[in-house]
Amino acid sequence: MSSSEILILTGMSGAGRSTAAHALEDLGWYVVDNLPPSLLPQLVGKGTGPEGKEYAVVVDVRGGHFFDELVAALDQLKKNGSAYRLVFLDATDQMLVQRFESTRRPHPLQGTDRIVDGIAREREKLDEVRSQCDIAIDTTNLNVHQLEKRIGEIFGGGKVQGIRINVLSFGYKYGIPVDSDLVLDCRFIPNPHWIPELRPLTGLSPQVSDKVLSNGGVKEFVKSYVDLVASMVPGYMHEGKKYLTIAVGCTGGRHRSVAVTQEIAKQLNAIDNGISAYPTHRDVGRE
Repeated sequence: MSSSEILILTGMSGAGRSTAAHALEDLGWYVVDNLPPSLLPQLVGKGTGPEGKEYAVVVDVRGGHFFDELVAALDQLKKNGSAYRLVFLDATDQMLVQRFESTRRPHPLQGTDRIVDGIAREREKLDEVRSQCDIAIDTTNLNVHQLEKRIGEIFGGGKVQGIRINVLSFGYKYGIPVDSDLVLDCRFIPNPHWIPELRPLTGLSPQVSDKVLSNGGVKEFVKSYVDLVASMVPGYMHEGKKYLTIAVGCTGGRHRSVAVTQEIAKQLNAIDNGISAYPTHRDVGRE
């Protein structure tokens, strides 16, 4: 990131903004919590914070009407040509309800209604902001430590000169990740689940990986997909997109998608065009 670029962190209540903010502080960012959006252009104009630290600003529903000002502030930043990245944290309604119930705290927009009503109101308020985000992070299946790790993977590598790609394996039976930019279906590959000696293993093991990648046409499929993504990268970078999530799915997210994810990340990193790819596996331990 450039020295004058600011990170704006928002998202659903209960999706992990506080955890993300603490992780950013640990990474050396200067975090400003609940800043009125009208002050964003002024803060961006300062460049960097104390000791040259980069700014990260948290905006949430505790600000009430501030959400109505956020879209206007983002428009102003665009008109000014100011550099910023908008990060949106999200989770399924069911998970958000579980988190609020576990803490026995009401949703900020709940009022006298149910938690789900507060969540619905917040989603409606945030819909336009969500559509403008540069980075979406789905925290549904992430605990505190996993979210901290994800923040470190995205923002802990210093200033991003090229594009950082998260290649994420998942199981269709658990749903497509809501933070995916591109989705790749690996269910056409024969499933190692039906081979007794491979069933208890995962795509991280050489036995499973070799079996998956040795199937007819798979290596060519992976290579052609890597070439396709590589051809898209200059366009993404021209549009200012520095983070990309490629979701790679199979039925359970344990064998095929994991092996293919590892191989895609490996081949992307071998391309010398500003790509930094890292594999993550959402569902590998769920079966």
